Amino acid sequence: MAGPKTLQKLIALYRVKTGETEMDPSKIADFALANGVTLPTPADPKKLLVQQISQAAREEMRVDRTTGRPYRAYHSLPVPQGGETLFFWIDIEDASRAQMVRSTNRRREHVVGELVQLSFDLDHWAASNPNEEPIEAELDFSLDVEWRKASDEEDGAA
Repeated sequence: MAGPKTLQKLIALYRVKTGETEMDPSKIADFALANGVTLPTPADPKKLLVQQISQAAREEMRVDRTTGRPYRAYHSLPVPQGGETLFFWIDIEDASRAQMVRSTNRRREHVVGELVQLSFDLDHWAASNPNEEPIEAELDFSLDVEWRKASDEEDGAA
């Protein structure tokens, strides 16, 4: 099984060999297998079930009886255990304020991390393409959130 660094090198080699700029991961996998990469060992069945349970919890939505708006039923809760952080799930109906604050802070930090990386990516693109107009990413989403909430109400999608 190849690690991330090996796979990153294979992606670069694939680009050079094929000249493709929009790359299909399935074709890259075929290329990797043809170039000696072995298929990964199947995941531990229990770990796979744990991942599926977490995905199911993450995706479960309910509808607020008063507003008609959807909300997530379960929230991920970081729990330090034995030198590592595990993620438990809590039903929003049972969550204390402290638990919701922890869950919310974790989700917010994820969003901030994505935006920081996006700004790095756009800075690099602008420096690499000095004759092009820089791409500006609006990082204040307050208005976007309000527009989306209002449009959901108007569309009856809530």
